[in-house]
Amino acid sequence: MNHQNKIALVTGSSRGLGRNIALQLARSGADVVITYRTGQAEGEAVVAEIRALGRRAVALPLDTARSDTFAAFAASLTAALETTWQRTTFDFLINNAGIDRKAPFAQTTEAAFDELMAVHFKGVFFLTQTLLPVLADGGRIVNTSTGLARFSVPGYAAYASMKGAIEVLSRYLAKELGARKISVNVVAPGIIETDFTREALSHPGAREFMEKNIALGRVGVPEDIGGVVDFLCSEAGRWVNAQRVEASGGMFL
Repeated sequence: MNHQNKIALVTGSSRGLGRNIALQLARSGADVVITYRTGQAEGEAVVAEIRALGRRAVALPLDTARSDTFAAFAASLTAALETTWQRTTFDFLINNAGIDRKAPFAQTTEAAFDELMAVHFKGVFFLTQTLLPVLADGGRIVNTSTGLARFSVPGYAAYASMKGAIEVLSRYLAKELGARKISVNVVAPGIIETDFTREALSHPGAREFMEKNIALGRVGVPEDIGGVVDFLCSEAGRWVNAQRVEASGGMFL
């Protein structure tokens, strides 16, 4: 892939999947805006890794649960683009930031539901809306869903429902932004070994159960996802639009 002269913004990219996506895009030639919620040191460490690859990068604080801060974030982003790149726009928006609030449906609290909604749906909706003037024509949006929007695992009713909403939203965005030649796609990871899934995989027998139900026979790693996002942002992926791409190794087929 060749992302020369392209700038990507990856939310929640100080660790986990977001970090891997940011590094993969940088290896393919993109410069990257990293965002972090509280882990400034982690964010700056990713910036250092990207600079070591010969690309430019900055790290900006962003709480995707706080839609009231998005206008200020857009102003910070615009200032960073002008200072670092002498540009007023960026090219790839990767909505990756996420939280986990696992609970059976019967025990899901309204507070947990609202936390999930703020990050996984409302935050993506209004951050994307806020950044539209700063996203270049011909750019790409990649939203993150989950295999749990296709198959059902008890404990994720709220989380997976919001990811289902993201999949519908992505089709609407593709339709409405098509006039600007902006493509919008969804990447839906299966079980991936990160901080996000450490607790789930720690239960006795959980890993073995997952491996038996994944056609390729193993739990995923972050490197399994970064390349998919890289492709969707590439010239080779230019005609893929409004699609859900599941990267799960063939889970629960």
